[in-house]
Amino acid sequence: MSEKIVENKTFDGERALYGERDLVVRNCRFDGPADGESAFKECDNVTVEGAFMNLRYPFWHDRGLTLRGVEMTELCRAALWYSSDVTVEGCRLHGIKALRECARVRMRGCDIVSPEFGWSTRGIEMVDCTAQSEYFMMRSCGLRFRNVRFAGKYSFQYIEDAVFENCDLDTKDAFWHAKNVVVRNSRVRGEYLGWYNQNVTFENCEIVGTQPLCYCESLRLVNCRMDDCDLAFERSHVQATLTAPIVSVKNPLAGSHIVLPAVGEVIRDIDGATGVVEGRVCSLSTSQRQP
Repeated sequence: MSEKIVENKTFDGERALYGERDLVVRNCRFDGPADGESAFKECDNVTVEGAFMNLRYPFWHDRGLTLRGVEMTELCRAALWYSSDVTVEGCRLHGIKALRECARVRMRGCDIVSPEFGWSTRGIEMVDCTAQSEYFMMRSCGLRFRNVRFAGKYSFQYIEDAVFENCDLDTKDAFWHAKNVVVRNSRVRGEYLGWYNQNVTFENCEIVGTQPLCYCESLRLVNCRMDDCDLAFERSHVQATLTAPIVSVKNPLAGSHIVLPAVGEVIRDIDGATGVVEGRVCSLSTSQRQP
């Protein structure tokens, strides 16, 4: 079946292109006084290129959706929900809750400014993107992130089955309750990183911030640097090889093994905090950044 093509039009009505199939929409605007919602609801095999989206809920319950060069403004709320097999390339997603409850999503070269983005998404690949958000990607699974720059709070909580490579994450309270996650060749800055996680591995990473990685199970750090980190690994089961001194380690549980050049203090004030810490004890503070 040949595709229909719609070009250079403006739509502002309710469900303007509802239920369309095999459609290409180019250089169109979704904006205007009628202030309609749900422009592309329940569509199959739709491609949207170069569109300006200024209305709410445009892409719900779609299957086989491709977006290229689309601008979604702050008024384009909850843009992509309950959709599957979605490709998003070179787009701006600037409305709150822009992506949620979707499956098999591929994003490349996008700019995201969207609180509560990505909740409960199943299978998302994000490459060469920037994002600002709060509660980013909460309760999602099957994440594959590469060259992503993120800033915001409470990110990646309750995620499962995820791999992050060459990412720069500036975020507090990140990776809480995460399961089966690998972070490689990345920088993670922020307070209270990764509490209550299970089977999480950091490889060749830089970690910055107070009280990281507490109450963890099966935690691994391989060739990582931890700057300005104090009270690390409290009540965690951890295997760690660190490349720089840290300020303090607190109550690593039995079976833990932490190897590092130096530590300011090893605190053991509970029963069972018998994890091995190999490194000379010296005076350090959180204001010192070790060479």
